[in-house]
Amino acid sequence: MRRALVALTVTACLVAGGWLTSPTVSAQATAEPEEPPSQALLDSLARVMASPDGFVDAFDAQVWLLDMQSRLARRQPAGYPTRASRLALLERIHGEAQRAQLPPELVLAVIDVESRFEPEAVSSAGAQGLMQVMPFWKEEIGRPQDDLRDPQVNLRYGCTILAHYLKREHGDWTRALARYNGSLGRTRYPERVMAAWFTRWWTER
Repeated sequence: MRRALVALTVTACLVAGGWLTSPTVSAQATAEPEEPPSQALLDSLARVMASPDGFVDAFDAQVWLLDMQSRLARRQPAGYPTRASRLALLERIHGEAQRAQLPPELVLAVIDVESRFEPEAVSSAGAQGLMQVMPFWKEEIGRPQDDLRDPQVNLRYGCTILAHYLKREHGDWTRALARYNGSLGRTRYPERVMAAWFTRWWTER
């Protein structure tokens, strides 16, 4: 019951914020077998990784950056101990989220859950960096030289992959996040990300 209430509350906030056109977050998901990456995703990732860096309009992002910097400071990220380092990271996150047409606050929530903002983090499964990207992606798109511990590289991979899954799932955040985590059919990971988004990173738009 508690999980269902959390999911419904977050859904209502997402609808109000304009990030969902219909309430697609659910407390249950249909179990489906995992499958290899689609060619569409591989093509998209290869194209984005080969493109020039984007940029963020500093004037438009100023309020957001200052707000999120104070929130990030409260998380005490070991990899970003100074205000300047946190602002630089947030500018990268904002830019990559905009490139992928994702809410930057969602990307912050994913990073919060995945690595707690530790760029050198490595999971027991071998996932690396801020958004815990698996190294096999580099081989799949023919870029073995990419360093997933580089925040810019990691963010571009992670945002591109998540955006693809969101499009594939027609805006259903629960299923898209579960695909990103490799846990389609289970809701624990999407619920954790949504809770982090709603309680720590949510902003009114």
